[in-house]
Amino acid sequence: MTTILRLYKTALKKYPLITSSLQTSGLTIAGDILAQTAVEGNSLKNINLLRTSQFGAVGLFLVGPTLTTWYRFLDKCLGNKGASAVLKKVAFDQGLFAPSFIVVFLTSLAIVQQKNIKSSIDELKMNYKDILITNYKLWPLVQLGNFYIVPVQYQILVVQFVAIIWNTYLSWKTQGSKFKE
Repeated sequence: MTTILRLYKTALKKYPLITSSLQTSGLTIAGDILAQTAVEGNSLKNINLLRTSQFGAVGLFLVGPTLTTWYRFLDKCLGNKGASAVLKKVAFDQGLFAPSFIVVFLTSLAIVQQKNIKSSIDELKMNYKDILITNYKLWPLVQLGNFYIVPVQYQILVVQFVAIIWNTYLSWKTQGSKFKE
């Protein structure tokens, strides 16, 4: 286990964007598989691999690089010490980044899933408010702890482990299945 941890730390230091993006993709895939099995009741042999790969691609090419860049930007601009810096980071993260990134995420997912523009806009209108409200029930508290305790290079990893739950929710919420509220 220490060898794996050492390899991970080395990869994260030498290749932060690639390492964070790969871990994000893997955990995004895990969230989609959980949505399909635990929430929607499919067996592992009946999961929609195309859907899972689409979520993984959005994690790899959008979420991982964006979060890596965003957290480094916050750390550089707002600092990493003290309650004031943490509160500012959470305010920027949840007040500015989260509302806009949800739109970017949902739009990117619709593009990857090859949905037409009208249905993409309709789904965005239908899901955005619920997703944003759910975001505010989970992420501010997570980010308070993350920004206060965790060094910047590990913040994405912490977020992505919590995001297994979030990704499960997003997968379920965005699939237009019979399992929607």
